[in-house]
Amino acid sequence: MIEPGLTGGRLDGIGVYTQALLRHLPAAGCEVDAYSWPRLRGDASAISVGRAMPQSFEAATLTDLLTPAVNRVHMPADLFHATDYRIVRMDCPVVASLHDALPIKYPEWCNPRLRRAKNWMQAKAARKADHVIALSHYAIAELVECFGVDDSRISVVPCGVDEEWLEAPDADAVDATLDGNGLRRGYFLFVGTLQPRKNVEGLLDAWLSLPKPVRDAHQLVIVGAAGARSELLVARLRAARQNGEQVVWLSDLTSATQLRHVYTGAGVFVFPSLYEGFGIPVVEAFASYVPVVASNLSSLPEVTQGAALEVDPRDTGAMAEAMLALVRDEALRARCIAAGRARAGQLTWHQTALQTAAVYRSVLSK
Repeated sequence: MIEPGLTGGRLDGIGVYTQALLRHLPAAGCEVDAYSWPRLRGDASAISVGRAMPQSFEAATLTDLLTPAVNRVHMPADLFHATDYRIVRMDCPVVASLHDALPIKYPEWCNPRLRRAKNWMQAKAARKADHVIALSHYAIAELVECFGVDDSRISVVPCGVDEEWLEAPDADAVDATLDGNGLRRGYFLFVGTLQPRKNVEGLLDAWLSLPKPVRDAHQLVIVGAAGARSELLVARLRAARQNGEQVVWLSDLTSATQLRHVYTGAGVFVFPSLYEGFGIPVVEAFASYVPVVASNLSSLPEVTQGAALEVDPRDTGAMAEAMLALVRDEALRARCIAAGRARAGQLTWHQTALQTAAVYRSVLSK
């Protein structure tokens, strides 16, 4: 029995990744049970998926830190897969997905509350995993540097999309979703939690620099909940809207079906992130026949492999030029759409599950 760990919460990269594994691992030959960490006081209502772990993460962490290594959390499993950095000693092998080293590498972009203590615990916990899954080759060096993980214990397994994304959704359903959210086809789109590393302020600056007729014809649509240190961005988005700009912020869109519809209605997808361990939204846009402007930093060139227009996300002028080119140049749009679709076909959650199952079997065979 193989049991991925799961925590509840809003739709974000780790949540999408964990849900995808739960859906696709059975077809890869794995029997799967889902567990959630309860809160410290054992609040059963906090469990959103699967069964409760035997104790809270906080209690298990204290056991890790204050007692001999022989004290381990008991799990009725052949292997436990921790998908969200919450790693403790268990009486079965542990595989951990470490999505990036953001909290340690760039703490100024993260929630400051107890950041130093959290980073220390995360780095210490990561070394308890029997094997680590990284989402990109780019991430390996940072996991070694920041978490102290032995690179011989790291396997790269990229993320993907469900294969159904490679088929066009029902047009009437798409129109209903767009109408219900005040969207007109052809907009510029960003998807992701609002936080400094996502550089949505840079995107807003680039969009505001476009000619007014272009802004009037092509809304800027931001899909994502407000994250840590996003107060200024949220204020700017609201101010732009109040000033008559065609800016739409969908802060609570959690339906995967509706999200797919929003991708389908986009004219250009823009992902100006300063730092990513992978960047799932880029592949979702590729699969949705949407041309992409993407950052040329961190793991993103590895993900796009030339299928997007790559720009320095710190150069808002270059970002605006690429956005404008994909609006005006139909031949360029067609090339980017075709390249993106080909790349998306290489990155499916089914393939992710097969490669993840191979990691499990390798660990269990040792």
